[in-house]
Amino acid sequence: MSKEISIQENNSELIGKENKLFSDVCRIIDGARDRIATHLNTELCLTNWYIGHRIKEDVLYNQRAEYGKQVVKNLAKLLTDRYGSGWKYEKLKQCIRVAYAFSEEEIRYALRTQLTWTHLRSLTGVKEPLARQFYVEMCRIEHWDTRTLDEKIDGQLFERTAISRKPEEVVKLELEQVKTTNQLLPDLVFRSSYFLDMLGLPDAFSEKDLEDAILSQIQSFIKELGSDFAFLDRQKRITVDAVDYYIDLLFFHRGLHRMVAIDLKLGKFKPEYEGQMLLYLRYLNKNERREGEESPIGLILCSEGNTEHIEYLMLEEDSPIKVAQYYTKLPDKKLLSEKLQRAIAIAKERYSEKLLDKKDIMKNF
Repeated sequence: MSKEISIQENNSELIGKENKLFSDVCRIIDGARDRIATHLNTELCLTNWYIGHRIKEDVLYNQRAEYGKQVVKNLAKLLTDRYGSGWKYEKLKQCIRVAYAFSEEEIRYALRTQLTWTHLRSLTGVKEPLARQFYVEMCRIEHWDTRTLDEKIDGQLFERTAISRKPEEVVKLELEQVKTTNQLLPDLVFRSSYFLDMLGLPDAFSEKDLEDAILSQIQSFIKELGSDFAFLDRQKRITVDAVDYYIDLLFFHRGLHRMVAIDLKLGKFKPEYEGQMLLYLRYLNKNERREGEESPIGLILCSEGNTEHIEYLMLEEDSPIKVAQYYTKLPDKKLLSEKLQRAIAIAKERYSEKLLDKKDIMKNF
């Protein structure tokens, strides 16, 4: 009997060693495949960028649009005859667009963040260099695929974030900070407006209807909020001086390392909402915050936008409270774009005035 047990133990040990050997070899093969794929992607993108850059130099030197177009068409025909259909006119136009959008340093950085050629092609549609840099950093940190990137660009995510409200030099510094520290800033996470059309709500609804719809579509809601949000609780009860209060939704943001309390409101923002949220945040900070976490942030979502209230609170860097408007129906893209551009212009002007006021105070101090 003891001999049989000994044989079984030996067999189990051999099977265990074989399984470990198999998993180790699989890890080596998978690692090699990943490195090869990364290397191929890098070489493909750099080749395309160098081709686009070389054509761009030739076209710029002659400074004639019609000449440039004909040169590219002729080149495409020659390359297609020699290398096949992968080098048609449209492909060369893509190479040129990427060369115009990115410097060599920028393209190499983008590739280190494991962006693909399809990512780069999508980013050429973003005209503002700072907005492009924002999307590159968000792709890197949140690991967006090209479909997600296209959705975020189409939804004007950059224009809806708090960082877009700041002067260009401030935005550059903050994006550089994200690049070097690999840490998200709240102004890259929170937005002035959110699209909740996926909830399928009727024209008339209550706050409870909104909350129920969000919970039934929690994955889609988190996708709109941002990929690092994790759901914790609904109607979170807190008790202060024997009075019960309820936080509509409670999330945790992994990138920011902090809880996010969300309050859902119908109509426009009211100043008393801020006081109520502040009470929630102080309670969470004292009773729920764990070691290593940052202090909680509150997000008040209103169905109607008061531009001035929202802009003032968005610009308060030390404020733990953010206010945003939500849309249950997708707004007209052109009208939304005009509204966002107006809001950005107003906010930048106010931010600059705020900086000047600070300088004046320091002079008089």
